[in-house]
Amino acid sequence: MNNYDAAIFDLDGTTANTLENLAFCANSVISEYGLTPAETEKYKYFVGDGSRVQMQRLLSYKDRYHGSEDEPFLEEVFEKYLAFLSDHCADGVVAYDGMPELLKNLNNKGIKCAIFSNKPHKQACKVVSSVYPDGTFVEVLGQMDSYPRKPDPAGALYLAERMQVRPDRCIYVGDTNTDMKTGKSAGMHTIGVLWGFRDREELEKAGADIIVSAPAEILALI
Repeated sequence: MNNYDAAIFDLDGTTANTLENLAFCANSVISEYGLTPAETEKYKYFVGDGSRVQMQRLLSYKDRYHGSEDEPFLEEVFEKYLAFLSDHCADGVVAYDGMPELLKNLNNKGIKCAIFSNKPHKQACKVVSSVYPDGTFVEVLGQMDSYPRKPDPAGALYLAERMQVRPDRCIYVGDTNTDMKTGKSAGMHTIGVLWGFRDREELEKAGADIIVSAPAEILALI
């Protein structure tokens, strides 16, 4: 008997390696304003809490956002970013080593899988479909007006309901403190991954139940 019936995965930094893409898209947009590119590694900490927050952190790093007085500029840059991301969100994106095999094994065992991301919904769906075969996930849920972004658990609980599983029979897999908080708030078993954007210390502080270094370790747990 399986220990769990379902698994919800974060997207960026967990299921797909999008770091280069996120940096490319955001840097392309800010270049229109005469700003130099931010280092790709910086995006590991810009992302995770939604695209608007990502751009706010980027502009703060570039000394172009200081609070409410800069909100109109942030909004302008954010809208341009969304437009650029819509066309380029899947460029160069690949699955992390071992993730396709993990998901295939989970599906074969009858364990339902879903994606919950703070990436805008249309772009999240586009990224997933560019990397994984149809049918890999029961549902992909990105950021949209009908559900608050993570770490609010509403989206995770919706996905559990869609998969017809109790939250306590579901694992929540992610690479950031936001993901661990989401899974904890939803009453799910949280698994932090070390191949993504953040480190062990952050995941431990966020209360991850288990931390893994490779996707194969998740299969053994389930």
